[in-house]
Amino acid sequence: MPVLHLDQVTKTFGSLKALDQVSLSVHPGEVYGFIGPNGAGKTTAIRVLMGILQATSGQATLFGQDAWKHAVALHQRVAYVPGEVSLWPNLTGGEVIDLFVRLRRGGKTRYEDTLLERFDLDPGKKCRTYSKGNRQKVALVAAFASDADLYILDEPTSGLDPLMEEVFQQCVLEAKSKGKSVLLSSHILSEVEKLCDKVSIIRQGRIIESGSLQELRHLTRTFVRAKTMRPVTNLADNPHVHDVRQEADSLSFSVEVPHLGEVLSLLHEHGIKNLECMPPTLEQLFMSHYERGD
Repeated sequence: MPVLHLDQVTKTFGSLKALDQVSLSVHPGEVYGFIGPNGAGKTTAIRVLMGILQATSGQATLFGQDAWKHAVALHQRVAYVPGEVSLWPNLTGGEVIDLFVRLRRGGKTRYEDTLLERFDLDPGKKCRTYSKGNRQKVALVAAFASDADLYILDEPTSGLDPLMEEVFQQCVLEAKSKGKSVLLSSHILSEVEKLCDKVSIIRQGRIIESGSLQELRHLTRTFVRAKTMRPVTNLADNPHVHDVRQEADSLSFSVEVPHLGEVLSLLHEHGIKNLECMPPTLEQLFMSHYERGD
């Protein structure tokens, strides 16, 4: 049974359709990437899952229960980190973390102190003195210290420096190794690529592609750079080859994955001296969808 499930969820605000029949499922021990630009509908979908918003139609469930009707009970098993964290200004960071952890576990844990050290956070300062990055650290420490069954993370590394992003990624992988599930909403594609087993791409409130990274890469192109003994003059005439560039004795282009074999055979006929083939990154995949306007 999925830990998290959206089934044909639509959410409208007046005439604006923020979500349009969105469906996705996250299973135990899975890190699921939910990607799209700001305004695509990621946060709205997460608010429906958290019981903050009620879906106009469709069904949102967590652990098999309705996310709206059973929100209070379900939140005992869920850790949520928003992209914009607001904290009580007169409490210290440590007091806020202790409060959130007690709501789920009943007391402070040694893991909490370890996380404070790893995220380089001073828990004795008042929250009103924290920078955006430090407020984000408070939320992340509270989330990972709570030992939740499901982590819903909405742009969680907003405001973090690269070193802290690395710490965050380690924490996600540790949670996964314990059988926990993670829904990671992000527009930082390198982050999603490192962590996620599956991804869904959302555009203007609609899921336009879902699958594992390997499956999605079949929908785009592979970049090739080659040096051949004899010039390849007719490559640009192939409708499956794109962005052909000749630089001195080096030839570079992108090719649609299903036709990679026939293009490599053509290069072989011209005598390959050097060859590099690079699979597309998630960013290239993401941009190809938006450029095509799928």
